[in-house]
Formats: sequence, C-alpha cells, structure tokens
Amino acid sequence: MSKTTSSKILRCAIYTRVSTEYGLEQAFNSLDAQREASEAYIKSQAHEGWRLQPGHYDDGGFSGGNLDRPALQKLLEAIRQRRIDVVVVYKVDRLTRTLADFAKLVELFDAHGVSFVSVTQSFNTTSSMGRLTLNVLLSFAQFEREVTGERIRDKVAASKRKGMCMGGPVPLGYDNVDKKLVPHPEEAETVREIFATYLRQRSLTKTVIELRDREIVTKRTRGKGGVKGGLPFAKNPLNHMLKNRLYVGEVGHKGKWFPGEHPGIVDKAVFDQVQEILTSQGFDYSVRRLPPGMYPLVGKIFDSAGYRMTAVTARKNGLHYRYYVSSARKHGDANAVERMRASADQLEEKIVTAIRSESGDVAVDDLFQRICKVVLRRDHVIVDITNQEFGETKSIRLPWLPGRIPHRQVLDPDASTGVASNSARLRSEKRARMLHAIARSRRWVDDLIDGKVRGLKALAKRDNRTERSVRMNINLAFAKPEIVEAIIAGSSERCLSLASMKEMPAIWGDQNFSVGEDASASISFRLLESRRRADN
Repeated sequence: MSKTTSSKILRCAIYTRVSTEYGLEQAFNSLDAQREASEAYIKSQAHEGWRLQPGHYDDGGFSGGNLDRPALQKLLEAIRQRRIDVVVVYKVDRLTRTLADFAKLVELFDAHGVSFVSVTQSFNTTSSMGRLTLNVLLSFAQFEREVTGERIRDKVAASKRKGMCMGGPVPLGYDNVDKKLVPHPEEAETVREIFATYLRQRSLTKTVIELRDREIVTKRTRGKGGVKGGLPFAKNPLNHMLKNRLYVGEVGHKGKWFPGEHPGIVDKAVFDQVQEILTSQGFDYSVRRLPPGMYPLVGKIFDSAGYRMTAVTARKNGLHYRYYVSSARKHGDANAVERMRASADQLEEKIVTAIRSESGDVAVDDLFQRICKVVLRRDHVIVDITNQEFGETKSIRLPWLPGRIPHRQVLDPDASTGVASNSARLRSEKRARMLHAIARSRRWVDDLIDGKVRGLKALAKRDNRTERSVRMNINLAFAKPEIVEAIIAGSSERCLSLASMKEMPAIWGDQNFSVGEDASASISFRLLESRRRADN
C-alpha cells in the first residue's frame, strides 16, 4: 500500500461497526467510542498531513462475516471515486472477520492507492512481515467468529431440547412474559376457533375466506416501528399455523419436536385430526426459487381485473401441479375477478398450439419470448404477441373452457334433435389439439429410442415442460391406428378425449374406444408410420 508523506494532504475516513443493535440507543455507544479513538489517532498524525473528511461510515447491527453492509459499501464507493486516501478503524476485525473478504478489500485499496490503519494494532502492510502479522490477526478474528457461532448454536439446540423457546416472533395465542410463552386468553380462543373452522371446512381456501369474512386476523405486535401484523390470513401463513406443534405444547429444532415448558392451547386430538386432513390433501404451497423456464408466463399473465397472476406449485399424493393464480385475493378484490386460477399445463399448451398454427413450428423458448401479455377471462384468453420480422404487436383471442364436459356428453351439431349422441363429431380445434399431442408424444418416443435424450427428466427439461406432464402425455404415442384415424376423420365416442387417452393401456387390443361409423378403420399402421416419418 502507499506510504504517507508530510508533503501531501491525506484524506482520512473512519469506519466503525458493531455486530448487534444492543446498546445503540445509548447516548454514548460502542460506535461513538470507536470513532472518538480514531479521531484522536488522526489528530496525532496531523504533522503527516492527515485530515479527517466529513461524513460518517457507521454500521450498527451488522456482522463482520460478509461485506453486505450499507456504510461499508458507501465507503468503498468513495474509494472507487478516489475521495479517500486512508481508512482508519479501531481494530482490524471491525472492517472484516474473514480472510477472503479482507483479500478483496486489500486488492481494492491497492488499486486505488489507499492505506489501511488500525488504531489499536500496530503493523506495516508495506513489508512481508507486516502482512504476515495482519493475516495472523485476521485468522484469529475469523476463528473467534466461528467458535462464537458454534457456541450459540449449541446453546440454542440444548435449550430447545429442554423445551425452552429461544426467541423469534411470538405466535398468535401467546404473549412473551419474562422470555417465556404464556397463553393469551382471547387469542388462544381465536386459535382454537381457527382449528375448528378448518375441521369444518376441510379446505385452506374456504377457511381463509371464512376467516376474512369474520375479520379474524394475524397477531398484532407493538415495536419501535409501530404496530405490526393484524393482517388477513393467507394460505401459506394459515398452513404453517395449522402445522405448528407449538400449539400442543412442543418446541421444534431441526425437524425434531420436544416437550415444551409452555402449555398447549389446542387439544391434541383436534390437532391430529387437522394433520390427517392436511396430509390427505397433501398440498404444499411452500415458496421456493423457481427453476428457469418452469413458468414461462410469469410476469406476463394477468386476470380480468388487471391483477398479476403468480406461479403456484401444488403437490398432492406425490404429484406436482402447476397453476397460475390471481393475486386479487391479497388485495381483497377477489369478487372482481372472473377466473382466479388456471392450470399452467393446459393454458401454455393452448397458447403454444394457437401461435404455432399461425407462425409455424416455432421453438418453445422463442415462442414464449414473443409473448408480451396474456389476459385470462372467464371463457377466453387474450394473447399479445410480437411479430419479430416487423416489430408489430397483435392480439389473439382464444376460447378458454378448461375442465371436462359435464356428464361426459357432447352434442352432435349435425343432429336436428339436439340430443346428446354417442358418436359425436369432434370440433376442429379439439381434433387439432389431440393430433398435435399424439404427434408430440411420438417424437418423444423416437428421441428416447434414438438416444437423443436420456430419460424423461432430460426430455422435460429440453421441451420446457414438467416431468409429470411428459409422463402423463407420452402414453399417447401408443394409440392404435383406428383411434388416430377416428380423430383425423372427426368421429369418435363421446368419452374419447385427451384425458381418457392418457389413461389408456399401451396394448392395442386393450384400447376399447368406439371410433364411430365415419372413421375408416382399414388404415394400416404402416401407412400411418410412413405419414408420420414424412411429416418429420
């Protein structure tokens, strides 16, 4: 680092830090003590040209284990702008407690000609011995930090094994009295009522709606920043609350539960009944970082009221389901929305099929990049897409009636009586969707046989789909020729649908779908195979 000389004015900055906020409210705290000692040291070096610059760089309540500290980042920015010549700290560990971070800081200091001085530790970083001394000091600082962390974690684990609550937000139904959980009579009754409501409704969604109608809210707490909490319940907080064994007098630590010192406020039998219902439903609405491309419409899809629709992955019976869910309920405006939820698989496949019918066989990634906005309404979807060639945006209106047809009946449009017919004419839209799904599944099978992809997981990743979606749809590749020809001709039994075909056996003789009188059952598999290869 650069040496200071008396012929040059050296601009000095003082950096102070404490790890906790405890005691910062005092008139003279640790930050003030560090700064006072540093100012005195700078004054003692006035003959060397040291001058304290205006501005404070104080981090109160920040760990020295990383560099993510507002005052430190402000100081580093001033160094990059070459407004600082000397950084003064009370001790080396005030700046950082890790060797890796210190190496980064030294590199930055050297690059901008900045010197580094510790008031209570004398060393000279211009010599090899001085740098060795500094590294030894930092090694001990890092060791002290790690040992302290281990002691704290061991103490927390031992305390929880004894049933002691070790801080954290106080749950609804309890108060913190002398660092112990004591039941709050009114809130405890509210908690029991919430459990009873879920037992009656047997649904998180219905329970949330009833709690909001009855104006039952989360716990209110008072702090320095005012009143916190008192918000309407949502699914995730309610799900967490219903699973919290703290309400039956237990304390958890790393997935294990121990008898607690506090009394339970929910009957054990009621709690167990709630767990059975939650387990049988098996839905997991936990928030995780989404894999890239898992929800390609996120940020672009909105409901009819203009609220953004977010991604939700629900898990039931070991299977994962993807949805786009409106955020209107969070804003208390659910009644203004025509459709609150949509299956991601159905909606994405609908949009992909429609765009490809106009633009040709576009790659999935490129296709979703062209989508500007999607608006979901009760019976249709509006998709705004960009024409890459001309830079224009156009809207596509797609019918949207997800779900199965009631009573599994399809009206024959050719029948004058309007009575449901067993052999119904397939609509062109449905026919195209079924044929596209069959062709796609056959391509998947070919790619697996040819070794282009290894396994369903790799196939799902390549085609930007979920593994469950691939597993459910790949069976369509084994539809017998008579069924495929019936779909091409537009004639089928009323129960013939993508959903029913996904569940059919792979053996042709066991595929007992009626194909209707208009279907040509004489076509051979060889002819179908040759057509498919020609199309590819």
